[in-house]
Amino acid sequence: MTRLLLVRHGQTVGNVNQILQGQDPGELTDEGRRQAAEVRDKLLSEPIDAFYASDLTRAVDTCAIIAAPHGMEVHTTPLLRERDWGDFTGMFIPDLKDKVWPDNVETIEQMKERARQFMDLIRREYPGQTVVAVGHGIINKAMQSVYYDRPMHEVEKMTNAEVRVLEL
Repeated sequence: MTRLLLVRHGQTVGNVNQILQGQDPGELTDEGRRQAAEVRDKLLSEPIDAFYASDLTRAVDTCAIIAAPHGMEVHTTPLLRERDWGDFTGMFIPDLKDKVWPDNVETIEQMKERARQFMDLIRREYPGQTVVAVGHGIINKAMQSVYYDRPMHEVEKMTNAEVRVLEL
């Protein structure tokens, strides 16, 4: 069985300022880098065979901190990107209450399909191994929704730099 250590990126400037980052790169705060270092320290003695991250800066930077002591490359993939919020991207989250969603927001099914593709890739490429994957709050939620075969609203939100283990 393949172990997938699913991680949410560390805190970002956008998180602090309540900005809907979506597929914008994002930038870790000092706290976000500290959170990533905490995950790194927890996983130090863990045998890890591969590191993957969303290709967005906030996830790549988090994963690089975690992977550093292992001396391994961080593979990036758009499959782990955060939800594409379309025209809502970059907006102040409290201002979005009661707004009509634009047509260019990525659907839950589209996110779940990316999650399926990523988990299939990990199962295929890393059978019986352990993989760290640094993603984002909503795509990680979609991955768990697919894994547990539950609706997204039944999956608890991950905090910044939280790790959850999925046995694929």
